[in-house]
Parts: sequence; structure tokens; C-alpha cells
Amino acid sequence: MSKPPLTLYLAAPRGFCAGVDRAIKIVEMALQKWGPPVYVRHEIVHNRFVVDGLRAKGAVFVEELDECPPDRPVIFSAHGVPKAVPAEAERRRMVYVDATCPLVSKVHIEAERHAANGLQMVMIGHAGHPETLGTMGQLPPGEVLLVETVADVADLQVRDPGKLAFITQTTLSVDDTADIVAALKARFPAIVGPHKEDICYATTNRQQAVKAMAPKVDAMLVIGAPNSSNSRRLVEVGAAAGCRYAQLVQRAVDIDWRALDGIRSAGITAGASAPEVLVDEVIDAFRARFDVTLKSVETALEDVEFKVPRVLRESA
Repeated sequence: MSKPPLTLYLAAPRGFCAGVDRAIKIVEMALQKWGPPVYVRHEIVHNRFVVDGLRAKGAVFVEELDECPPDRPVIFSAHGVPKAVPAEAERRRMVYVDATCPLVSKVHIEAERHAANGLQMVMIGHAGHPETLGTMGQLPPGEVLLVETVADVADLQVRDPGKLAFITQTTLSVDDTADIVAALKARFPAIVGPHKEDICYATTNRQQAVKAMAPKVDAMLVIGAPNSSNSRRLVEVGAAAGCRYAQLVQRAVDIDWRALDGIRSAGITAGASAPEVLVDEVIDAFRARFDVTLKSVETALEDVEFKVPRVLRESA
């Protein structure tokens, strides 16, 4: 029985960003240097496949520092941690390696610089997300106010409307964030923005590729974890850009094939913490059911690379 034809569009760029690649390398190099177990505070990146692979090599994932024995190294995840965490690690004389994405660290430095100039911070981000918790934790309680929506801006109670600055989580929807920034500037004309866009290049590039791909396809699959902010934003961006069906899947086994019945074209992208092997797995699943023609939708080229900390490079 012949398979129905399907044009399968692949978004480019997609998948791992430089910060994720660096964080995974840090865990792997730490295991090589110190041997297992190496402890990691929070999932190093939000992807079960990646985390399970590192766990099999000897990484132990915990949520809090007090779950780590003082005589084993601990790594802080790519999302960043509040200042109190490395301070406690030093108090306990622990060996630790900070895998915070350099672009997240940039936001941390920005917040501290504005605070030093007497400005209260407004953070655009998702409550409870580890990156948001880490960024807000760079300053004392009350110095960073969180907003998630345009509606939150109207309810914001600030210390001095003339002394404000805003920062953002690096993995937000570019369009949604622009609306919130506009609301902040309308209510607080003196508010100071970041010197350079806080939403990272990888988030922006992946959303642009999805926007270009969405009008071409009947359905779109975003490969990523449900707790991955950038992956969930890709689903939202695809739907907003005109794709009538967008689904987040962790693996090929999660695909809802009934929802794809009768389609003639589909798009695939992957969040910044999803490895390319999972993209290949999804493509193979489509090939098992359709006569697939592959096409690429490329909107940017990425050549960013971040170095791992010197303590690990010296042992390599």
C-alpha cells in the first residue's frame, strides 16, 4: 500500500544553542575530571533525554544544595541560581562549577548595575521558572518586581516611578515581550531598558524560523520538554503565525497521529535544549507513515560558542 505524500519542512536554526551545549559539556567534563557522582542543582537543561543520558554517566540531579554531600562537586544549571546558592556552597567549602548561560549572566550583571545606580528592577518573566528565580535572587527581596503579562503592568506598585529599569527572561516570546515593554514605557516613561536585548539570540532565531515556516504547513511539531520555556513559546509563536495545529512533543512516541490525519505538509523544529537525535527520530517516524520530501526553512546562521570554565579546561 502506497504512503501518502508529505512535504516536511525543517526549521533552521533549531535545537541546541551555545548555552545548552556549554552546560552539557560542563557536566561531561566534570565527570571526566572528578569521576561520578557529580551533583547538578536542578536539571542542567530542560530535556529529559539529555538529563537521563547524563544521569546514566553518573550525574545526580537535585533541587537544593542541601541534598549534595560537601565532598562531591556540584554544578549549577544553565538557568542560573540566586546569589545565596554559591555563597552557601562556599560556606560549606564545596567544589562547584557554574554552568549558567553567559547570556543569562549578562542579565544578572545588568540587574546589579541598575540596582547600584539606585533603580528598582522590573523583570518580565514566568513566575517559578528557575531562570526567573535565579535572576530575581541576584538582588535583595523587593528590589525586583515580576510581571508576566500586560495586565500585570497596570497593577505594579513601585517605590519611585522615576527610578525604574526592566530586564527580561531570555526565553520569552519576542512579540509578547514587546507588548509588555510597551505597556511599561507607557506607564513609566522614565523606565530604563537593557543596553542590548535580553531575549537571547537563539530564542529569537528559533521563533523567526517558526514564523517563516508556519504559513507553509498544515501542522507543526515542536520537539522539547513541557517545562522548557523556549519550546513552549515556539508552539505559541507557530499558532500565532498561522499554523492551525501546533503540538509540543518530547519524543516521536508522543506524536498524536490522529490529529495529523489528511495533512499534506508539516513543520518540525526543536527547542534550544532538544538534541538533533530527537529531530531525526521524529523524521523517521514520519517516513514510516508518509512518502516524505524534506525541505529546509532557514532564516539565520549561528556560529556562537561559549567556553567552559577554566577549572575544567585545565584538566582536559
